[in-house]
Amino acid sequence: MTEEAILKALSNVQEPDLGKDLVTLNMIRDIKISGNDVNFTLVLTTPACPMKDMMRTASVNAIKLLVNKDANVSIHFTANTSTNRKDGQQILGGVKNIIAVVSGKGGVGKSTVSANLALALAEGGASVGLMDADIYGPSVPIMFGVRGERPMMKEMDGKGVIVPLEKYGIKLMSIGLLVDEKNAVVWRGPMASSAIKQFVTDVDWGELDYLVIDMPPGTGDIHLTLMQTVPVTGVVIVTTPQNVALADAKKGIAMFGQAQINVPIIGLVENMAYFTPAELPENKYYLFGKEGGKKLAEEYDLSFLGQIPLVQGIREGGDAGVPAMVGDEPASQEAFRSFAAQAIRNIAIRNANISRTEPISVVV
Repeated sequence: MTEEAILKALSNVQEPDLGKDLVTLNMIRDIKISGNDVNFTLVLTTPACPMKDMMRTASVNAIKLLVNKDANVSIHFTANTSTNRKDGQQILGGVKNIIAVVSGKGGVGKSTVSANLALALAEGGASVGLMDADIYGPSVPIMFGVRGERPMMKEMDGKGVIVPLEKYGIKLMSIGLLVDEKNAVVWRGPMASSAIKQFVTDVDWGELDYLVIDMPPGTGDIHLTLMQTVPVTGVVIVTTPQNVALADAKKGIAMFGQAQINVPIIGLVENMAYFTPAELPENKYYLFGKEGGKKLAEEYDLSFLGQIPLVQGIREGGDAGVPAMVGDEPASQEAFRSFAAQAIRNIAIRNANISRTEPISVVV
């Protein structure tokens, strides 16, 4: 066995999402051969890659079939999370991908989706932050069980910056960590937009593979401010199946698909898709209509990221500060894992095939 023979065999193994072989994509490193033992490193596009096991099996089979049927193949996985920024990374310089989670209306579970997306990404080994950009209705402190806690300050590059809280391996920042929850945030649009800019420029987010931003509902000042301030990799749109939510989701699709915004849509996820009682886990009751989000994704030719069930444990865990991904309810965890896997696959494809991201200019 030779290194050339191993590379030739692995050139027949495709990266499922990017449509090219592992050798062409320069994903194979550090090949070592000793007798029948073959060791090499496979560099993934994200630590949370859902296709890892598929590529492992295909690589072992290719070497056994094309090089040596008696080969003992050992593959070490590492990751170099793909990014596609061209803004010079002067803002959020250590963040590779910025994901905005949006909805056309409130009450569709956008914060629940944001929190569990962040946790599912971190579960796969990615470094993740969660920014709560819902100034008027922050949910992150409750959902992560950090109510009443306050972030620390430190000096960096000659100025004071905020150190995000950390819980369940996620870096967290929310206006709810700075303002007493009994007090209403009564701010005009410019003040709210200024606060969002501070969450970007005056918080030490450090090195992150993904920064998930839980946006406020609707399409307004904060959305425009964020898109003009940071290069958003793409947006995830959250809806529920009923018509009133779908009508508002269309506004979000229109906002980010318009020429003056033109931020890629990673896909659409349908929350509260069906009700499954704990005592009847195989049963599905479509309380709000059936597959409305899936049909909307098809109508607008968007990637459908999956369905999240309406499960009592998701609500209870969010209220108790234990999100579904760190709870003990397997059905909801599997749904969030599947959703997150499809989202990061789309991000990897987006980074490989679409023009680089930079803050947008908005004409209004």
